[in-house]
Amino acid sequence: MLLVVDNGSVYTDSIIDCLNDIRVKYKRILFDKITQSEIEGSNSIILSGRRKNDPMMNATNSKLIRYSLFAKKPLLGICYGAEILAITLGGTIRKMGQPRHGIVDANILKENVLCSGKIKVFESHSYQIATLDSRFDILASSDQCKFEIFKYGDQNIFGTQFHPEMSSDGKDLLKNFTSIK
Repeated sequence: MLLVVDNGSVYTDSIIDCLNDIRVKYKRILFDKITQSEIEGSNSIILSGRRKNDPMMNATNSKLIRYSLFAKKPLLGICYGAEILAITLGGTIRKMGQPRHGIVDANILKENVLCSGKIKVFESHSYQIATLDSRFDILASSDQCKFEIFKYGDQNIFGTQFHPEMSSDGKDLLKNFTSIK
C-alpha cells in the first residue's frame, strides 16, 4: 500500500484525487499520526508539501526518508517533501526573492521512469532547493528551478520541486511513480 504523508499542503487533496482517479490503493495519514507499523506496512511513500514549518514534521519526514533508503522502498517528495529529502541527504534550500506560482515548462535532462521530453509543471513555493549532494541525479530543470526533478543514486527515491498533482503532465508522473515496484 502507498502511504501518503499529509504535511498540511493545500494541494494534498489533489494528490488524493489523482490517486483515486488511477485507482491506487493508499492510506493518507497526518505526519504526526504515523505509526511504525504503517511505515513498515507501506510499499512506497509520498511526502506532500506543507503550509508552515514544524520541527516535528521535519523530523518525521527525515525519518521516513532514511527508512525508505534502508528498506529500499520508493519515495516521492513533493515540494516541501523534495526540500526535506534534499536537506536530509546532504543538500540545502534557500528562500526565493519572489514566490513562484503557476505552470512552467520543465525540460527532462536524463531518461527516467517518471517522465520524458518537456513537461508542464505547477509551481507553488517560496523556498527552493539550492544544492544537492553528489549522490543525486538531476532529472529535470526549468528556467525557474534548477532541480525540478531529482533522484537519489540507484534507488527509486525522487523529489519534485513542483506539485505534480496540479498539472496533466504531473498527474502522469504520479501514475508512473505508483507503478514502480
